[in-house]
Amino acid sequence: MRNPLDLTGRRVLVTGASADSDIGLEVCRTLAELGARLVLVGRRTEALEATRALLTEPTRHECASFDLTDMDAIPAWMKKQAESSGPFHGLVHSASEQGYTVLRQVNRVQFERYFTLNVGAALMLARGFQQKGVFADGGAIVYVGSVAGLKGQKGRALYAASKAALVSVAQSLALELADRRIRVNVVAPAVVLGAKARKQFAMLPAEQNAALAASHPLGYGMPQDVAEAVAYLLADSGRWITGTTLTIDGGFTAQ
Repeated sequence: MRNPLDLTGRRVLVTGASADSDIGLEVCRTLAELGARLVLVGRRTEALEATRALLTEPTRHECASFDLTDMDAIPAWMKKQAESSGPFHGLVHSASEQGYTVLRQVNRVQFERYFTLNVGAALMLARGFQQKGVFADGGAIVYVGSVAGLKGQKGRALYAASKAALVSVAQSLALELADRRIRVNVVAPAVVLGAKARKQFAMLPAEQNAALAASHPLGYGMPQDVAEAVAYLLADSGRWITGTTLTIDGGFTAQ
């Protein structure tokens, strides 16, 4: 039987692929299980190697340490990656600056911290992907956004704004790149259990944690929920989907 999620032989670049990234690691695991050949991207080589060791057929995958805040260098770096090992069928931008920044703490440094990685790198990765010889026919870009970009959250104006920007980036690039048959979409999870969620819970008072839990009618998500949605958009199952933001939120935005 045909499997519409089959990614056998497809080369996919995944940012935020370090082993200590809950969603990034699970995205890598899921795509590898579906047959993809991954290029794992992050700043720390040892953390990428730890991820590769956990994947199906580790030798099928590559580690490529790179600092995505060096935005202008991204397109040339991607060109070299494609020249050395072949074009990419997919790109997943999971790397993200996260946290809380209340209004009285907002300044230029904080602004750049969120927008350079969450938005600037997303744009430059797309610029790199669309170069001749870098993408394969039917290429797909998936950005990992957040429901914070769709619904306001107290103390998260910068983070929310950066994730909201991804929605507009995907919609505009979907139109710009459609002639090249490159699809661009966003997945927007709510709270996903893992180390980062536990850190978030520790920052909030008990009553706020209770309200947060109550705002997820189906309960909190798991990294696998996000990873399988990413796979759906990368694979043939998503061949007619572009410019879309897919919420994965247990009902968070339905309220």
